Amino acid sequence: MPKVSSVIVPYATYLRVYEPLAAFPEPERSHWARYARRPDRPSYQDELRRALADLAPTPPVLVPVHESQDAFVLDVDGVVCVCPWRTRLRGWQALEELSEELPPPVLDAVLPPFLRHQAAQDYERWLAENPDARPWIRTATWQVPINWFVLVADEEREYDKGDSEDSPPVLRYRTPMVQARRRVARGLRALKEAMDEGPLIDGLVDVGRWLEEFHPRSLVELDYGGLVHALPAGALEHDHSAADVAEGIAALRRGDGAAAGEAYARLVDRWRSVRDLRSAN
Repeated sequence: MPKVSSVIVPYATYLRVYEPLAAFPEPERSHWARYARRPDRPSYQDELRRALADLAPTPPVLVPVHESQDAFVLDVDGVVCVCPWRTRLRGWQALEELSEELPPPVLDAVLPPFLRHQAAQDYERWLAENPDARPWIRTATWQVPINWFVLVADEEREYDKGDSEDSPPVLRYRTPMVQARRRVARGLRALKEAMDEGPLIDGLVDVGRWLEEFHPRSLVELDYGGLVHALPAGALEHDHSAADVAEGIAALRRGDGAAAGEAYARLVDRWRSVRDLRSAN
């Protein structure tokens, strides 16, 4: 396997759902129960290393041949909860999204058309056999989608500035599923009363439907992931984007458009530098 740096390289952020073991049917439940007891479970960085290693060969491996049997595991108030990687499914979905983001000449140079065509055919056949499949992890590059911040609260924010290459900064939020769903519902009501339509409403509807697919006692995690490497330490420490989003929605509920605009302006200003890095050479 090619050597990959221990640092999380891709500037990606993650929205993860950890479900209790009771949410999984057998024999999957027993598999995850045994897996959770393993002392050598892979980490967040291990998942990225494997993905990067697949892209190193020529031609690259766009989507794993077999679905991952790994997961992230958390103990939530004494209940074991797991977030399956589902790397193969997420690989197919990422390919679809990439086709919408990159111009065809660039896409063809990076990922040969015949490989994408084969992957698309494989995905179509797989979906026919697994029509209800959904990922436990959503990924965004060079940003945290604003609608993700609606799910969490500032008091749930966890920040660790890290102390070495093998222990990089961490900025994340964790919230119970019931709270995340409640915030989605309240946010949608406020937005729909203030505006007819828009990408923020569409995105919040989409993420709300996704959350409904999971067990009500799940845990939702918003993780800045590798994006922490694109932000100065001071910026991370003072990043309270979830508070700005909550303040903006609260202002909309009380009909204070000026206060909502100020909260949105702070959010845009904070993330402008990250967007500029995305297009830099």
